Amino acid sequence: MKLLHVIASPRLDGSRTLGISQALLDELAGRIPDLEIETLDLFQEDLPAIAGDNIDAKYTLLARMPIGREHAESWAEIEREIERFRRADAYVISTPMWNFGIPYVLKYYIDCIVQPGYLFRFTEQGYPEPLLEDRPTIVVSSSGSDYSDATPMKALDFLEPYLRTIFGFVGLQDLTFIRAHGVDVSEPARDAALAGALEEVRALAASDRWLRVAA
Repeated sequence: MKLLHVIASPRLDGSRTLGISQALLDELAGRIPDLEIETLDLFQEDLPAIAGDNIDAKYTLLARMPIGREHAESWAEIEREIERFRRADAYVISTPMWNFGIPYVLKYYIDCIVQPGYLFRFTEQGYPEPLLEDRPTIVVSSSGSDYSDATPMKALDFLEPYLRTIFGFVGLQDLTFIRAHGVDVSEPARDAALAGALEEVRALAASDRWLRVAA
């Protein structure tokens, strides 16, 4: 079983988000003997440009035309990132909330891999349809304030709705969010949020869904 861990946090040490996701990966590694984890640290990765030759190639694909030879070498870098994403059997996305949404590196990565003809396509009627088979996708996130359902801050949460929309757009409907809310409110609130997230981690790792994926 191949799992792609996408890191969108610049704080490798002391990151509350990564502390939770590492606990999840450790639990899964203990339960799935042949688990192979590939880590993609977006703050360390040199992602291909979404401009110049590659933006020309993208609009060529949108017009349902083949990419010209002059764009092929540059576009191959995009294809490598798409293939890395497609070959995974499951995903863990580690992302803090920044300014009510996701960090810019994660948005850039999504813009890089969500390409027509690869992760989605348009029907003859002009409607988009996904090209990825569904697979488990876990989003681990932390936020300074509390954006949970019962709070007035919920309306300002653009992280979860956006990720549900964009991953659903390409075919990933099996999404689970593990979120530590309000970690900067107070020390008791932080401790409670992290403890709750770790409880969710243990329950999720114990689910038989992973056995089905590994099979």
